[in-house]
Amino acid sequence: MASLKMFRQTFSYFFTILSSLLFFIRYCSCFNPKLLDVSLATEPGFLSAAATWYGGPNGTGSDAGGPSLFRSGKGCGTCYQVKCTAHSSCSGKPVTVVITDECPGCVSQSTHFDLSGTAVGAMAISGKAQQLRNVGVLQIQYKRVACNYAGTNIVFKVDAGSNPNHFATLVEYQNGQSDIASIDLQDISVSSNWRPMQRLWGAVWKLDSATALKGPFSLRLKSANGETIVAKNVIPAGWRAGVTYRSNINFN
Repeated sequence: MASLKMFRQTFSYFFTILSSLLFFIRYCSCFNPKLLDVSLATEPGFLSAAATWYGGPNGTGSDAGGPSLFRSGKGCGTCYQVKCTAHSSCSGKPVTVVITDECPGCVSQSTHFDLSGTAVGAMAISGKAQQLRNVGVLQIQYKRVACNYAGTNIVFKVDAGSNPNHFATLVEYQNGQSDIASIDLQDISVSSNWRPMQRLWGAVWKLDSATALKGPFSLRLKSANGETIVAKNVIPAGWRAGVTYRSNINFN
């Protein structure tokens, strides 16, 4: 009985630690990239990285990056082609993934992807998906590519904690290969002025205001390569927290 009690205590402790670790690794989802057009041509310029996988073998969860890929949130929403050639189960064909989570513990290699089971299986020769997943830490090649959400414009999902003095929004379905460098907000109370927003985390940007913000809001987005687009009055006067609003713009 004493041995059984000790086993149960040990198992309970191990399960608690494991659950905490999994929560820590997968804490920061940016958005769901299901609309990504993966029909991208293979080009030279691949770099070396390591990859692991999580969840079920056929799981369609988000793809995470270590600190060098997530870049404190700046890398959230970036697109990469990944492929493997170093194992007999590898097909060598590139698969497009989108970084939507951070894996802060993935630091044993300078560049590390923590992929869904489906993404790893897609890099395998037909019928060899599970053999490839069984490798453990997989040596892969990667390169950043332009995101291409064909036929889709940028959408803004207003954060659930937003109010007239604190506006935060998640930016989804951004085309192109460049990061968003800045976002400015213009409301009708100060129609001649654009007010800079700050990155809150990942792909979420926020503006805190001492005076109540009055809709509709226009949002001006500037990419790191200098392209600027404006979503005019994209957030309506009667906006609500937790609601998604669609624009008619996107980056080239």
